[in-house]
Amino acid sequence: MEKPLSIPPLARALADRLLAARLTLSAAESCTGGAFSAACTALPGSSAWYLGCVVAYANAAKTDLLGVPADLINTHGAVSRPVALAMAQGALDRFHSDLAVSVTGIAGPTGGTPEKPVGTVWIALAKQNTPPVADLLHLRGTRRAIQRQTVAALFRLLLTAL
Repeated sequence: MEKPLSIPPLARALADRLLAARLTLSAAESCTGGAFSAACTALPGSSAWYLGCVVAYANAAKTDLLGVPADLINTHGAVSRPVALAMAQGALDRFHSDLAVSVTGIAGPTGGTPEKPVGTVWIALAKQNTPPVADLLHLRGTRRAIQRQTVAALFRLLLTAL
């Protein structure tokens, strides 16, 4: 049995820090399908700090909605550091938020390759006037477990940055 992750306390801690600093947040999600956004908006009053999310599952959505260059996806693949960085920057630019996170990965159970197995996930953070950063995760478990671990990692990335 998988151990559940405690996402609501992470979301509450993030909300408190964003509110105290008067900062706003947006997101671009792929393999989590909006789960990060759902965790944020489950909190009452989240509209004071959470501006929105683009769930860009298809490569065309990453390009059309977030401005990720198609040649970047063609060269590096959708699950890559450059694409995660571009997605975060795209969300930051489109929502005019102070911070933005992104996620792109392979949650499984299919879709993995020897080079990028199931559980390969890139998360990124973009801030105004700061170069974006990205982290590579190697996760294990079911599709749902990988998605939940990724959402928790996004919260931790943000909390560390604040």
